[in-house]
Amino acid sequence: MKTLRTRIPHLVTAVLLLLGAMTAATAQAQAAPQRVAGSANVCSDAAIPAGWVITSSYRGSGCTTGVWYTIADTSGFNSGSVCSQSPIPAGWVITSSYSTSNCAGTGVAYNIGNTAGQNSAAVCSQSPIPTGWVITSSYSTSNCTGTGVAYNIGNTAGQSYGVVCSQSPIPAGWVVTGAYSTSNCTGTGVAYNIGNTAGQNSATVCSYSPIPTGWVVSGSFRSTSCVGTTLGYNIRKA
Repeated sequence: MKTLRTRIPHLVTAVLLLLGAMTAATAQAQAAPQRVAGSANVCSDAAIPAGWVITSSYRGSGCTTGVWYTIADTSGFNSGSVCSQSPIPAGWVITSSYSTSNCAGTGVAYNIGNTAGQNSAAVCSQSPIPTGWVITSSYSTSNCTGTGVAYNIGNTAGQSYGVVCSQSPIPAGWVVTGAYSTSNCTGTGVAYNIGNTAGQNSATVCSYSPIPTGWVVSGSFRSTSCVGTTLGYNIRKA
């Protein structure tokens, strides 16, 4: 005859199996990436999907950090406003910054724009510079809260040479061929002449120029064309 005593072990086993299945399902749900469409509210320690930005932040319960983010997908947009702690999508730049109460934690927001299809832009100095773009001038401005400096930037695609401020990134394959003092580059006061080595076998550069991959220094000489150094290099393809 089956008694309660004989049934208890079976009941305990069933309960444990059920709890195990529930725990596994919960763990899988937590581990799965959160799917969002358009916009969403997430805790401030949540991962921000690629191409998404933080449009506002506020304090509230329900998050261990005590801060919530409103996030949005930039797909299909060319401009927007984000909090300064937001990731900036690839190819986007910060066009201005300002104080705001809509961004808890920093109190600063950015206006951002997409450079796709553009050849030039005016950006704040804290902006990321898109790959292949350079800083052509810099100046003081009240439109960039936090730094007070803005950059004019340009796309080097299809170009063979240019003039950039010394704080500019130098695109891959480009070299610094000369340098001089200028009032057009607030922050450093120095500009570089740069050239693209594509299709070239040799070049003369300033000693602080990047050396393109596959090129070597073949000689050095005294130079008066490179502000900040008296040394120039002859370089060539290896």
